[in-house]
This record gives sequence, structure tokens and C-alpha cells, in this order.
Amino acid sequence: MASENLDAKIEQLLNVEKQMWLAGEIAGTRKAAIDILQLCFEAEAWKTLNDQIVVLSKRRGQLKQAVTAMVQQAVTAMVQQAVTAMVQQAMEYIDKTPDIETRIELIKTLISVSAGKIYVEIERARLVKKLAKIKEEQGLIAEAADLMQEIAVETFGAMAKTEKIAFILEQVRLCLDRQDYVRAQILSRKISPRVFDIDASKEKKKPKEGDNMVEEAPADIPSLLELKRIYYELMIRYYSHNNDYLEICRCYKAIYEIPYVKENPAEFIPILKKISWCLVLAPHDPLQSSLLNSTLEDKNLFEIPNFKLLLKQLVTMEVIQWTALWETYKTEFENEIVSGKFLSEKVAEDLKQRIIEHNILVVSKYYARITLTRLSQLLCLSLEEAEKHLSDMVVIKALVAMIDRPMGIVCFQTSKYSNDILNSWAANLEKLLDLVEKSCHQIHKGTMVHKAALKV
Repeated sequence: MASENLDAKIEQLLNVEKQMWLAGEIAGTRKAAIDILQLCFEAEAWKTLNDQIVVLSKRRGQLKQAVTAMVQQAVTAMVQQAVTAMVQQAMEYIDKTPDIETRIELIKTLISVSAGKIYVEIERARLVKKLAKIKEEQGLIAEAADLMQEIAVETFGAMAKTEKIAFILEQVRLCLDRQDYVRAQILSRKISPRVFDIDASKEKKKPKEGDNMVEEAPADIPSLLELKRIYYELMIRYYSHNNDYLEICRCYKAIYEIPYVKENPAEFIPILKKISWCLVLAPHDPLQSSLLNSTLEDKNLFEIPNFKLLLKQLVTMEVIQWTALWETYKTEFENEIVSGKFLSEKVAEDLKQRIIEHNILVVSKYYARITLTRLSQLLCLSLEEAEKHLSDMVVIKALVAMIDRPMGIVCFQTSKYSNDILNSWAANLEKLLDLVEKSCHQIHKGTMVHKAALKV
């Protein structure tokens, strides 16, 4: 009996909605549609609610050809507003559904209704995000990621900038969770890092007449600075899968520069430690050297003197004893890197490799020629290991060296082109001629002085 009473009330409201539409009453049409949904919600008739959403969204789908263009445009705008209000009203019921199956069914109905309708594209994106979250909670990571990838929020003109960024970051996170690193990189490129440096207070401008109105972001969307931190944390996850230490360091640098992080010791000390480890682990190149020197100049580094000492050893042209270094920093290294799953297990090998490379560069600065035996003693390695590491550095062009295996001698020489050799020879010859000319002048001067003395 209750079902018949509900159907009768819905029929009455549908008649009212039709009359309002014929009369051109936008507010009345919208109210009638919302009242129908409210009636189904109060009666907890979830299947009827889904059916009515579909019926109301298609009710004005086909217009008669006899309607003039002006009326057609007015009716279309009226239908758009009614559908938008209906979808927004139905979205409020999602969290009030009795069980997860009913919730999923309602969300899917609303997604289906809003498909292809630009005027409810923002609502559809939010619905997809809700459905993806449910799928993720059920352990269906791949399905959740596929759902999110269907939505291209960067084309939504009316969506708030922070909501767009948050949506794209959610897409990136789901791709990383399913270990789809290629797609994660593609999606991350939709966000320019410069967008986080824009002053929000200066960016707000009074909208001009005719401009599209941008909606306010929902309350649960993080601020721009919080989104910046989330973005770089996700990029750290991406770069960590192939141990790109220099890029990881740059990401931590960007997080460190956030004002509320840099001013709070509890926040910046762990980040500074990770920056230091990444600088130690990164291969030697100009960018690594630049970041290393700028980090050493940071006053906050005095809060962690042992890490300041670690970085200082890298810029000092002295051989670092691996065993002493490892004993000093082993506990810190295992706590920060290994146990925290910051990077892969290969990181300990990379740390030793970087110390060996530093020591070889130091040796090349002080020695023109050195025996392999002495080199292996300085590096605390066997002859075979010392030769291997030296050869690897020559291959990647980190230094120039030649090994005389029969004699067991390493010669550190910079290769010279023929033009450079000729220029050097010409410069030396010019210096020689200058010395000969000065000597002749001095001899001639001495002779004249001697002759003058004899005449006196």
C-alpha cells in the first residue's frame, strides 16, 4: 500500500513538473524534480530513486521540431539547471545509503546520467572519485585507477584549481599503487611545479562580465601548499623505483622550501637528513656539486652537526676511510633509509660506490702516476676491485686515466688534441725567445758598462 501511495505522489509531482516546464518556470521545474528525489529518499526506496533520476534526466531529451530556436534555447537551459539541481541533490544522499551495494548503485546511476553533459562534468568527476575510493577500499586498485583515468579534469574550466590538482594527484597515486610508473609520469606532467609558487591572494581577480564562474573547492580539498607537499612526495615515490637520487634530492629540497616546513625543526630536520643522504648517494656532476654547496651554506644544517660533517667530507679533497664512515653512520643510515623503506636494498652498495668514486677523484688530483698496489691500499680494496672501479669511472668519463698492467702503474693524464699540443709548444717557444732576448739585452748592457769603466 505504501508503494502505491509513493507511486501516486510521484505521478502527481511529475504532472506538476510538466506543467511548470510548459509554463517556463525554471525554479518550479527544478523544485518539482528535487521533491521527487526527496520523496524517494524519505521512503528509502533506493531503486525507485535510481529509476526516477534516469527518467527525469531524459524527460526533456527530445524537443519537437516545431519549437522555435529561441524557445528551444530557453528550454535547454531550463533542463540543464533542473538536471544539475537533481544530480546535486542526489549526491547528498550517497553518504546516507543503508549499505555499500546501494551506495555503489546510486553512484553508478548518477555517473550514467551525467555522462556527456558538460554542465554536470564537475559533479561527475566527484562521483567517479567517490566510486574509485570505494573500489580502493575493497582492494580493487587497478579498477579504481582505471575509473580515475577516464576523467580529464584539466579541461574543466569551472573547477577550482586546487580541486583539479588534488584530482590529478589522486590519479598519480593510484598509478603508483598499481606500479604503473609510465602512466604516473604522464599524469604528473599535467601539473607544472610553478603553479605551487603562485600567490593565491594576488591571483584572485574580480571576474569580468562574460567570464566563466569558477566554483569554490570543497572543504576537504587541501590548500595549495599542502598539495605541493603531496605532489613532491608522490614524485619521490616515482623516482625511488629506479633510485634517481638527484631528482629525489630536488623533490626534498622543494618540500624543505615550504614556509611551514622550514620554520619548524621537527619538520625540517628529517627532510634535511634525507637531502644529505641523497647528495651523498647521487653521482658526481655539476648539479650535485651545486646542491651540495648550497646545502652546506644552510644555517639549519647546524642543527644536525654529524650530517654537516658528512657533507663537508665530500667537498674536502681528502680520502674518506669507508670503514670509519660506515661505523659512524651505519645506525643512522639503516634507520633513515633501510628500515624506513625509503629506497631499495641496493642503496647500501651505492653508498660505498660513491665513497670509492670520491676517493679515486681525490687520488687523481694529487697523483700524476701511482701504482695499482698503492691505489688499492688508499681505497681499502683488492687490486681487482680497485681496477674495476677505476675502469668504470673512465668509461663514464668521470676522469681520464690509463693503466699499464705489466708495470702495474696508473697514469692520470688529460687527453690533449693536436691543436692544443701545438698551441702549448708555440707558447713555450715564445717564452724561450723572450728569455733569449732578455739575456742578450743583459749581456749587451754589461759589455757597455765594462767599456765605459775602462775608458775612465
